[in-house]
Amino acid sequence: MKFGPNPNDKFPNENIPSLCFIKNVIKNPNIIVGDYTYYDDKDGAEKFEEHVTHHYAFNGDKLIIGKFCAIAKGVEFIMNGANHRMCSVTTYPFNILGHGWEKATPNLKDLPLKGDTVIGNDVWIGQNVTILPGVHIGDGAIIGANSVVSRDVPAYHIVGGNPIEIIRKRFDDDTIAFLLNLKWWDWSAEKIFENLEILCSGEIDKIKKLI
Repeated sequence: MKFGPNPNDKFPNENIPSLCFIKNVIKNPNIIVGDYTYYDDKDGAEKFEEHVTHHYAFNGDKLIIGKFCAIAKGVEFIMNGANHRMCSVTTYPFNILGHGWEKATPNLKDLPLKGDTVIGNDVWIGQNVTILPGVHIGDGAIIGANSVVSRDVPAYHIVGGNPIEIIRKRFDDDTIAFLLNLKWWDWSAEKIFENLEILCSGEIDKIKKLI
């Protein structure tokens, strides 16, 4: 018996050709994506990697995305390679233009590197969102369309705007703590299938009875 789509399929639903499971199309080892996380773009969801920009191997930064995330069209993850040296008189990147200007190549320690960009599990990212380097987005968060994520987002919070502001929590603190401990995204496919109706309802008390 099948318990949902195969997480190893590129396109899990033949009726929605714009939707692609990201982990099955990326080639960059510094992009790590969990099962069932999808990108939806009718212009080519399999080209998700093109939306991870300024991602240079010499910086060593990673984009890490958890399981069961829903990512809408037009998202852009700007990685640390977009950062310019700011401790000098000019921020202009002479070295990338060549023709002898390579002598001004900065050391990595002179660049404002902000570490890995980490997206939790069960995160919904709206259309045309831009995520800046080194940001951490918690499990269960929702990012409103056209937002610029310039700072960390707490788990199970809704944010939006440019730059983002917290709009509200999705649940009270006790429920958030419960869900973070539950980690339903780590359940087996069979267990998720058996509890889909509860997971897709707002009846938290019923979920708590499962534990």
